[in-house]
Amino acid sequence: MWQGNSGRMLRSLAMVALLVCSSLVAGCTGGLSSTVDPRANLTAYPLQIQEGETVTFDARSSEPIEGIITEFLWDFGDGQTSETATGFTSHRYSTFGIFTVKLTVVNNQGGEDSATSTINVNGAPVLNLTYPESIRSGDSVMLDASRSLDPEGDLLRYAWDLNWAEDSDGDGDMRNDIDASTETVLLPTNRSGTVQCSLTVTDSADAFVKELFSLEIKSRKYEVSWESKEVEFTWDEYLDQGQEWQGNITPGAEGRVISFNGLLELQQDLLAPQDNFTLSVLIVNDNYEKNAQTDGGNLTANESSSAALSANNMNPSGEDGIYDSDSAELLLEQLLMASGTRKGQGTWVWSVTAQQADPDPLFEGAPDPDPGNDWTLTVTITVLVPKLTEIAYE
Repeated sequence: MWQGNSGRMLRSLAMVALLVCSSLVAGCTGGLSSTVDPRANLTAYPLQIQEGETVTFDARSSEPIEGIITEFLWDFGDGQTSETATGFTSHRYSTFGIFTVKLTVVNNQGGEDSATSTINVNGAPVLNLTYPESIRSGDSVMLDASRSLDPEGDLLRYAWDLNWAEDSDGDGDMRNDIDASTETVLLPTNRSGTVQCSLTVTDSADAFVKELFSLEIKSRKYEVSWESKEVEFTWDEYLDQGQEWQGNITPGAEGRVISFNGLLELQQDLLAPQDNFTLSVLIVNDNYEKNAQTDGGNLTANESSSAALSANNMNPSGEDGIYDSDSAELLLEQLLMASGTRKGQGTWVWSVTAQQADPDPLFEGAPDPDPGNDWTLTVTITVLVPKLTEIAYE
């Protein structure tokens, strides 16, 4: 009886053992069929770029663990995504900022893994340049880039090339000069025309932006009228016999010479004959020379001896009108130095020479009672002087 019960217990235990074993076998089978994840590896280069540049991403060292990798899923952190079959790609960042790139690799077992990298995109400076629209020759032009800024708040460096037609640093390249390095420049002008310039603004990460600009410089406008003016020079000297005096003048510096008159007067002698002097004038630039001898004055009429030199219509009259020029000084030079109007320019040399101071001594061996003479020279020159009045452009 006991043996019967014992047999039934053994059979029951065997059934329990069988159920436990079946459960264990089922568990083992389930573990062997579970998903195996790959291993993601990501390399990005360069990690720091300028706005608008491209980053290369390399995930070819990622491991499938089991099977093969079937997908590379890319999230570039700027809202752009991509999917590739190989672990190599690139992406261009068009805006500045710090971006976290996420790579997800998937194998053919359905497993996946992720890796990340951080990209620092430096923002290019924002260049803000202002300058006057209307510029006249002779103006000082304010070039203002002080409102330029850097997105990250960095300090900016400024490099101005203020004339592409000049090589100020002498390196053979007229477009790379640094004529100024401040945020504003006061640029003087002295002639009309177009001046090509450039400004380069650079931040602390060496990101830069360059702007080319042109300054249109216009000439000035003047109303010209000519006024007649007499310029007088006077000398009062004394000469002994055989001596010579010279005096220089430049009457053409004031205007256009039209005529001149020079009068030499000697002090009246008490005894005849009158003294004999020579008056000369030399206009150096014109190689013009003229002279005259004093003629005897009438002692009875109390007239002194004199000599005169004169010329008329040396240059044509000036024409009134409206003229364009870069400056009043240049216009004056243009008017006074025009072809056919330059007579009388430069230095005039006036000379007075005492050839003979009469009379001779009354008795041989006695001193000459009149060995010299006082004289006065008066030169009057008529010039046309241009009067300039600047007028505004419409």
